[in-house]
Amino acid sequence: MPKEYRTIREVAGPLMMVSDVENVKFDELGEIELANGDLRHCRVLEINEGNALVQLFESSTGINLSNSKVRFLGRSMELGVSEDMLGRVFDGLGRPIDGGPEILPDRRADVNGLPMNPAARNYPQEFIQTGVSAIDGLNTLVRGQKLPIFSASGLPHAQLAAQIARQAKVRGTNDPFVVVFAAMGITFEESDYFIQSFRETGAIDRTVMFVNLANDPAVERIATPKMALTAAEYLAFEKNMHVLVILTDITNYADALREVSAARKEVPGRRGYPGYMYTDLASIYERAGRQKGKNGSITLIPILSMPEDDKTHPIPDLTGYITEGQIILSRELYRKGITPPIDVLPSLSRLKDKGIGEGKTREDHASTMNQLFAAYARGKEAKELMVVLGEAALTEIDKLYAKFADAFEEEYVSQGYNTDRSIEETLNLGWKLLSILPRSELKRINDRLLDRYYGKV
Repeated sequence: MPKEYRTIREVAGPLMMVSDVENVKFDELGEIELANGDLRHCRVLEINEGNALVQLFESSTGINLSNSKVRFLGRSMELGVSEDMLGRVFDGLGRPIDGGPEILPDRRADVNGLPMNPAARNYPQEFIQTGVSAIDGLNTLVRGQKLPIFSASGLPHAQLAAQIARQAKVRGTNDPFVVVFAAMGITFEESDYFIQSFRETGAIDRTVMFVNLANDPAVERIATPKMALTAAEYLAFEKNMHVLVILTDITNYADALREVSAARKEVPGRRGYPGYMYTDLASIYERAGRQKGKNGSITLIPILSMPEDDKTHPIPDLTGYITEGQIILSRELYRKGITPPIDVLPSLSRLKDKGIGEGKTREDHASTMNQLFAAYARGKEAKELMVVLGEAALTEIDKLYAKFADAFEEEYVSQGYNTDRSIEETLNLGWKLLSILPRSELKRINDRLLDRYYGKV
């Protein structure tokens, strides 16, 4: 039986100080029993000469310094993992909230996981078809990659995330992705949207959901992505499944980190976020990948809404350092009615070259991708000139590029949230749009490919 302590000295927000403790370790879980028999949960943040600083998972309301008892459980936070988790919805601490029975776990796994040894990693190189042209054609996602979506408040990142979760598949196999979906600090409406969206399409049967709502404790929010990645590691590396992990919204996670850091009176870093936020985010993102000798993989799509649409803000800035690119959503395209409003020029997938080409997508993928980028960039310049100088100032070729840019946004980027395009449809659509331009302008595509595809698809 764990030893009970009646030595609570202070409660401040989500933190509590317990003195005269023995053999208590960092990150150990504890239980607080109130005078009326209620149980609250906590974990150890700091140990200093017999004093334990603990973090509460629930509200501190009602904790009486003299009548409440604390027990330390001798283990860190764990998640009971099993294949039965598929099709279920849990809260941020891994407790079922869908009215179903408790999970009977195969085993209990430490939620902090272990960092993957870089020497044991396999290089990500298998193309993932998301069915979204702006991603598949231009910023290709590869199995085992970490590719964040940089959004902003009010932009439809929830719809894009749900679309990718429903549609993602590895080409050449019939294995659909198992989706581990973790929502942090979202509203009830958003949570309901995801659950209903997955139920309507049947995707819920291969989805594990962890939902932490905006009115749930900040401390639970910090545990949510770790719970999700623990479930993903079990399904990928023990059950050999392809796992797609979607985390939304990383900004809410970082704000919870800042809240707890401020309560601990730590010295703040940039914009009040703790100085260790980089390492903390890395400890989440780096759990994705492929391991040698294992068929399963974890592909990670974190979603973050950039405060004030600023991609130099610490959260997107640090995320960009750790991950392999970013998909950026644009407010300007959203106002034009482009869905999804993916701004392809500043977006980037650093591993796209590894997942495309003959045998993976199609031989013309790399050169058409480069040509589409170049033509769209020039078309946008022509449209800006038209605004300043008027259409009369443009050459005939500039007008064609401007026409191409409009058609590219309306047909290629904009496809709605229910269209699932194969990579062949995406590549053929790219050729159709490039045929707006004279063949002599397509300098990034070799003659053999032009002879085969130009004006013929």
